[in-house]
Amino acid sequence: MTSVSENMEVQNEDSQMSKCSDSTPVISTTSASEAATSELFTGEMSGEEHTFDWCDEDNDNTMETINKNEPEIEVTDDRPFWANKIEYLLAQMGYSVGLSTIWRFPYLCFHNGGGSFLIIYIIMLFFVGVPLLLLEMAAGQRIHQGSIGVWKVFSPWIGGVGYSSFMVCFIVGLYYSVLITWNLYYLIQSFQSPLPWALCPLLRNSSDFDPECTRTTPTVYFWYRHVLKATDEIEIGGLPVFHLSLSLCVTWFIICISIIKGLKSTGKMLYVSVLLPYIILFCVFTRSLMLQGADFGLKSLLATEVSALYSLEVWRRTGNHLFLSMGSGFGSFTAISSYAPRSNNCIMDAFAVALLNLVTSVTASMNAETVKNLVTTGVLSSDLRLPESLYQHMSYSYPTWFGNLPAGAKSMVRPYLSNCDLAEQFKEVMKGPGVAIVAFTDIVFSFSGSTFWAIIIFVFLVTMGLSTMLGIMQGIITALQDTFPSSRKHTKLLTVSVCVPMFLGSLIFVKPSGSYYVNMLDDRWASLPLFFILILENMSMAWIYGARRFLADLIITLGHPISPIYRWLWCFVSPFVLLILFSDEITLSYPSWAKVLLVLLIVVTILPIPAYFLYTLLKVSFPASKKNSSATVIFKHEAKVEKPIPRPRLHVGQNQKKMNKNR
Repeated sequence: MTSVSENMEVQNEDSQMSKCSDSTPVISTTSASEAATSELFTGEMSGEEHTFDWCDEDNDNTMETINKNEPEIEVTDDRPFWANKIEYLLAQMGYSVGLSTIWRFPYLCFHNGGGSFLIIYIIMLFFVGVPLLLLEMAAGQRIHQGSIGVWKVFSPWIGGVGYSSFMVCFIVGLYYSVLITWNLYYLIQSFQSPLPWALCPLLRNSSDFDPECTRTTPTVYFWYRHVLKATDEIEIGGLPVFHLSLSLCVTWFIICISIIKGLKSTGKMLYVSVLLPYIILFCVFTRSLMLQGADFGLKSLLATEVSALYSLEVWRRTGNHLFLSMGSGFGSFTAISSYAPRSNNCIMDAFAVALLNLVTSVTASMNAETVKNLVTTGVLSSDLRLPESLYQHMSYSYPTWFGNLPAGAKSMVRPYLSNCDLAEQFKEVMKGPGVAIVAFTDIVFSFSGSTFWAIIIFVFLVTMGLSTMLGIMQGIITALQDTFPSSRKHTKLLTVSVCVPMFLGSLIFVKPSGSYYVNMLDDRWASLPLFFILILENMSMAWIYGARRFLADLIITLGHPISPIYRWLWCFVSPFVLLILFSDEITLSYPSWAKVLLVLLIVVTILPIPAYFLYTLLKVSFPASKKNSSATVIFKHEAKVEKPIPRPRLHVGQNQKKMNKNR
């Protein structure tokens, strides 16, 4: 029972808080998740929609409950922060702009109306993408927790969303490291002249070229037979490819070193892994504009097909790419933002990340379109264009096409074998993660000094992949440190304990059949769990916690008004779009055994959500389960409604105590 003196103290503190509410509030950056939970839910349980204001110049005020029967909230002050705003922005931008921006956006743009696709992408980016990006950034920044802790605060009933995000991060991290490995191996092979994929290899003890290579191009042959050593069927197993396993080990070593000292080492690594790719991208873009057919390529890219604007399928494809490329739903945005001050302007950060993602996507598409149209403006006739089914049925389509050419046409096409089918390679190969490799191996031959440009381009791809991988690992490490606070004192041990098992798990993707699994997971598996996670995240904030209430929290935190349009976007536009995209992703087009595997992975990933819901239900239903629980304050009102819920109070700082005495 609360004493009269304590009630008077609370009223005195409330009056002091009202006096300083006109100034920009300062929130202590050392509050724990329990403090955030108490702050967010006390108003909800008492039937009031209000937000507690912080105003303490010394930043030493923390929240505690008055009811002595409740466990006292412990406040920790050991959470690190980014060294400066630049490192924080580099972390967000590096994670958001990854390899998928390079291969997915150009392909979708080519096949979905060009300029029409850009228009739809921009509309969805600012009306759906940015609000959801802002939601994750603001949640992590406000509560100073990773994905597991944040969504428990918004609603304990869907606390399993954070665990699902953690599992998505873990599985994606396994095969995403292999994408970096492929590019790293190409980078190592680029330090020789001529490039190993420039010509077909010779047969042993013979001056003849490998007949399998002569039936395709040297770049495609090098990719499938030398790099991947790919099998003809996914069922065929085999041991991991040695050179890829070695490159994978180097990749994970770089990742581990980059994050082993926490934000200090990660922040320094970001200066290289984020800034360097954009310098290289600008150089490649400038060089591609000097190529023949550049103006025609830009016109083709920006050409608008009106029919595409009214196509529901184009809108669905655009939305799918938007969320998969930006990285929403993984929990990494939340984790990265949790190390930023609460007063940080997350709205400007969300727009900056979204705009950079858009600029990078358009620039990469311009480069690809420019090189693609070299064939259109070249010396080869349209009769020499490869068939559409080349890469679907390469074993017989290519030799049939090449064998039917006249002798004069064969002699004319041979010098251009590395470039003449570039347009078709963009159409057919550009459907999986390997496109950023196969396409760029052809692009380098369009430039003089191909060895130099090969090194530059693959440095670009490796560093861009590493920056995204650092964001993925931040989502994993932060979630573990928040769940097990003692592990924060042993960051090096925790980092090694995570990287070593993930390296071992990644070995399955460097087997001869590993590329098939990479394509399958990236093509269908990732989208379903992510859309489900995003729907629950959006609904928990907009409809359970309250979009109006969340917006009011942001206004108090940032100290300036925010457009109310975000509330309408969170409540209506985003859920509607996400539900449509989710229903579209339910359809699978894989063999039966692949469907079983995909469904199993999807179920395992989403399982924490209903499991945690049942766990919460048991805590509410059985009072005995509430004993010694840190979440007692959340559930007590539902179990014993008749007892009044005490309002939280703030410690009075030294300056405020002096004010009280003077009064």
